[in-house]
Amino acid sequence: MSPVLAGALQLLALMAALALVYRPLGDYMARVYSSDKHLRVEKWIYKGIGANPNTEMRWPAYLRGVLALSAIGVLFLYLLQRVQGSLPGSLGFQSIDPDQAFNTAASFVANTNWQSYYGEQAMGHVVQTGGLAVQNFVSAAVGIAVAVALVRGFARSRTGELGNFWADLVRGVVRILLPISVIAALLLVACGAIQNFSGIHEVGQFQGGVQQWNGGAVASQEAIKELGTNGGGYFNANSAHPFENPNGLSNLLEIFLILVIPFALTRTFGRMVGNVRQGYAILGTMALIWVGFSALMMWTEFAHPGAAFQEAGGAMEGKETRFGIGGSAIFAVATTLTSTGAVNSFHSSYTGFGGGITMLGMQLGEIAPGGVGSGLYGMLIMAIIAVFIAGLMVGRTPEYLGKKIGTREIKLAACYILVTPALVLGFTAVALALPTPANSMTNAGAHGFSEILYAYTSGANNNGSAFAGLNADTQWFNTTIGLAMLLGRFLPIVLVLALAGSLAEQKPVPATTGTLRTEKPLFTGLLVGTILIITGLTYFPALALGPLAEGLAS
Repeated sequence: MSPVLAGALQLLALMAALALVYRPLGDYMARVYSSDKHLRVEKWIYKGIGANPNTEMRWPAYLRGVLALSAIGVLFLYLLQRVQGSLPGSLGFQSIDPDQAFNTAASFVANTNWQSYYGEQAMGHVVQTGGLAVQNFVSAAVGIAVAVALVRGFARSRTGELGNFWADLVRGVVRILLPISVIAALLLVACGAIQNFSGIHEVGQFQGGVQQWNGGAVASQEAIKELGTNGGGYFNANSAHPFENPNGLSNLLEIFLILVIPFALTRTFGRMVGNVRQGYAILGTMALIWVGFSALMMWTEFAHPGAAFQEAGGAMEGKETRFGIGGSAIFAVATTLTSTGAVNSFHSSYTGFGGGITMLGMQLGEIAPGGVGSGLYGMLIMAIIAVFIAGLMVGRTPEYLGKKIGTREIKLAACYILVTPALVLGFTAVALALPTPANSMTNAGAHGFSEILYAYTSGANNNGSAFAGLNADTQWFNTTIGLAMLLGRFLPIVLVLALAGSLAEQKPVPATTGTLRTEKPLFTGLLVGTILIITGLTYFPALALGPLAEGLAS
């Protein structure tokens, strides 16, 4: 079987698996967030944290819950790393330096999981399981909760109440993330991923000598890192490491876990607003971009000219032979079109255009299908922008799902789409202007520029993957990327919840003959065009200096 055909079959198998679970999982999540009943274990949790799950919250109260939980998470994870040397199960590793501890704490709480350290050489079992893995669940549940709050903003009227943050958080963990993660971890162990708490031991090498390895609860963390679109690897090689991702079957399973909740949430959205066709329109937009990017990436990596590339069957540099170009390209697109950041190949080794595709996927806002929760609310923001543009074309007040998009709503949406570009381009410009950050680049020219642009794109968009080749373990990058991750996560959440509150207070507007039918394929095309145009106008000059220049020169 040719590598191209194998890659195409993997993509088709993945699409079939996602289609199979789309409806049942989406409907189940809609029931989870619409139910008035609480499980017994959930009642124990509410009692432990002192929360009343039946109290409705307006958007400022909902936001305070998000920020308070996240602030506690950053502080706890920072302190856990700073005292690691005194903890049992530390494997002899020392406490983490202050700047790196701040960067890691901000990273995992912001659902970014950017890592400026070697996991197997820095973090002991307690930090990995009691700190990082816990935040993988919590940060993912926060993203889903914020998305559900925005959906309620569209579904409700004449009230500013968006539900209860603590109930949404706990339900997301207990009823959705935890059960699926247990099943996924068992499947990964069956595929060959490790799951233990062994210490450091020596193993022989094929060419002689020995190498030190440590074990860990890898399969369980791998499951939630993909399912929750977190992305932090137990080992430095991340999902390219055979302990995390042993073979082609586990590779497809991990890609499936990355995509399954973000895609299924469009069904949840349709159910909660009372019109599943609206969910299909959003799904169509996400799927069109994802399939297009996957096909373009495989074409770029398979068809690159040159004798060495043709002899290898494509651009194999930086890719694992057990996955091949197809499995690596699909994984790279999935992880950068979502806020996952896990990698099974090194994006810096991709062709110039291939590296640009991974970067552009993040710069779209990671909305196709995006992170758990964040992809849905990011796409709904783009939908608001699209109906506003359509309204300008025909001279009509824009409406979406029966809600008028007035001055307040469009200002909040516009600020949302400006936050991350301002962070990405601003920090990149400053880093290149100063001598110390620029010295961290191992490559000059367009590729070196791409390294820094990719790092801040990844941080501000809460992705967490690295382009490689950049020494990011410095005070400058640990601090500035940490700030980019926190601001890139929580400033958009502030704007989303404010928008949700504004929409919930409105009285629904009845549809008329002049109302834009947002459940039709025409709107899907308009939405795709809006996304590509906005992103292109924002990032094209920077991309032209980096991956586009490199691709045209090769």
